[in-house]
Amino acid sequence: MWKDRFLNPQRRGAHSIDQVRKPTDEELQEIISKGKDVIKVITIAPECFTEKQLTMLIESGITISIGHSTITHKEAQPYFAKGINLVTHLFNAMTQFGHREPGLVGAVFENEEVYAPVILDGVHCDYAAAKIAYKLKQDKFFLISDATFLGRKVANFKWDNFDAHLVDGFYRNDDGNLAGASISMTEAVQNAYNHLNVSADEAIKMATTRVAAAIGMQNKIGKIRADFPASFVEFNSDLTVIKTLDFRE
Repeated sequence: MWKDRFLNPQRRGAHSIDQVRKPTDEELQEIISKGKDVIKVITIAPECFTEKQLTMLIESGITISIGHSTITHKEAQPYFAKGINLVTHLFNAMTQFGHREPGLVGAVFENEEVYAPVILDGVHCDYAAAKIAYKLKQDKFFLISDATFLGRKVANFKWDNFDAHLVDGFYRNDDGNLAGASISMTEAVQNAYNHLNVSADEAIKMATTRVAAAIGMQNKIGKIRADFPASFVEFNSDLTVIKTLDFRE
């Protein structure tokens, strides 16, 4: 199992510093050769890669998501021009929007084809910020959970140099940084309906068809269609009750 993260150490978040580093050509070749039919998305800080390495990843067909990165608004443009059209948890672990330096957040807003996933728990980003992002991105806005543990059933966790502690309903590490989320996708959908002023249908799309399109799997998952995984979601009109019905063998 790969434990190393090809992220920028300055924006590593809760990831252990000893597991954050630049990749080698040989490692990328192995990841691509063994994982190209399994790995659907890989998060990288592109500034930590050479042009050759980025080309290798792009040509592999694995969806690349920019995250845990220090790149600026201007520096982001060439990466989006290369065909990268996804970032990891908008607002978090990236350069922020400012009136003199729009940052990676501003670059996402500016580039229409770039998808913007949000951890909609009110802590990873304020609901007002998420509402603005949705108004700007529309069908490129979708929901993720980034959950460390679902149901908040685990209060304390440590694995190697990673630690997470449930504090006031949210996971943080010993340094006080957010260490993953605690919401499920069901909660994310309910929060979208309650805080973004969208319809139940739109909130559901943010967690299904939009996600599938963002990772290039719109012809395999996300809809009720022949040959798609038979996993259905049942909900009432105001999304107060959501049940997952899984009919896969």
